[in-house]
Amino acid sequence: MKNFRLPNTFVLLFSLLALIALSTWLVPGGKYDTHLVNGKALIDPATFHYVASNPQGFVALMMAPIKGFVEAALIIGFVLIVGGAFAVLQKTEAIDSMIKSVAKAHTRSAAIRVMIIPVFVTLFSLGGATFGMSEEAIPFIIIFVPLALALGYDSIVGVSIPFIGSQVGFAAAFLNPFNVGIAQGIAGVPVFSGLQYRVIAWLIATSVTIAFLMWYAARIKRTPEKSPTFALDQEKRQNLKHDEFDNFTGMTTVHKLVLFLFATALIVMVFGVVKYEWFINEIAALFLVMAIVVGIVGKLGADEFVDAFLQGAKDLVTTALVIALARGTMILARDANIIDTMLHGLMPLVQSASPIVAAQKMFVIQSVINFFIHSGSGQAALTMPIMAPLADLVGVSRQTAILAFQFGEFTTPMIPTSGITVGVLALARIPWATWAKWMIPLQLMYLVLALLLLIPPCMINW
Repeated sequence: MKNFRLPNTFVLLFSLLALIALSTWLVPGGKYDTHLVNGKALIDPATFHYVASNPQGFVALMMAPIKGFVEAALIIGFVLIVGGAFAVLQKTEAIDSMIKSVAKAHTRSAAIRVMIIPVFVTLFSLGGATFGMSEEAIPFIIIFVPLALALGYDSIVGVSIPFIGSQVGFAAAFLNPFNVGIAQGIAGVPVFSGLQYRVIAWLIATSVTIAFLMWYAARIKRTPEKSPTFALDQEKRQNLKHDEFDNFTGMTTVHKLVLFLFATALIVMVFGVVKYEWFINEIAALFLVMAIVVGIVGKLGADEFVDAFLQGAKDLVTTALVIALARGTMILARDANIIDTMLHGLMPLVQSASPIVAAQKMFVIQSVINFFIHSGSGQAALTMPIMAPLADLVGVSRQTAILAFQFGEFTTPMIPTSGITVGVLALARIPWATWAKWMIPLQLMYLVLALLLLIPPCMINW
């Protein structure tokens, strides 16, 4: 067991692809009919019927990665452009300057040492809970991993602050239009109703996340060798140039102006997402504009700008390929016509004599479905037409059924089929197996938390 090594992310994802291809030969094909309601294609729960299956053989398995690349082209393009933009930002050395400033303040001030994780996790969680921050957290990995290392933590802390912060906010959202808004619209519930209890659930989930990360960060600061990424982080720490920290005198005016432009771009992004429903195209364009302006203000020459941008995009090619493989897993199941069959097979499992147990079963089923479909809006469109009337039959309010659907997203930070998860880990150079092992205690906390938070709504018929 001492020499046992889990496979790297690429081997793991391809093995998963092969497993899903095999399952397409065993699971019969099935479909639900759909109908348009307010321009949305919704499933009719009473129309499930078996159809000819379409088993995915060797050729389909080999084609899944390129199909995944095509279908995930938006997010892959986004990652490459944002990677290039952040490389330009880093070339100005404004980020390095900010990290050194925070690290020195962290050393001097006990208040900053205590508050840095709670403040940033809360901000990212708010982003997930309000405007549906998800892919938008990817660029922040480039900032928070070196910041965490400079503060004496590890890459896992650096990834967790933006990534888990935004994902826990997304799962326990109260104003997120991509899961709460769409699900409530499909279920016939007033959009963004039930705000009070959702805010309570968000506060509890975010507090649990902060407490766990603070405990873990303090443990790693005391004994760095206990970090699962200790060996991986040694090389990263060499690039931080610790000897420069002592000689650091503060940020220059150019550095401050560059960071101001970066902060302005983030504010514009939030405003655009909330007000004008911006998505990946608009956000990528915004970061491209930011890179150009930052390059000018940072006094980068044309060659310097282009070289930095291309290097940043090149560094994320691995991330792009991982995202394509992850998307391929869903394509195989969809092309084989087995997603609806699996959904139909899960539905009878919800029935229970107790509404509380029925709601908790809904959460477990949504967690399973989230393994295959981790788009908040896509999962809402697929499952809520079935879960909403099913909730009526088992004595669960539709509002509670929507909450169970949301909580299914708690598994996203761990599942290897999520393009966001594997993309973030590839960017931070953390093997998925290492991350998954670290995530188990936190994932168990989320499981217990979700089961407990589903009890009060059932008791008050929310």
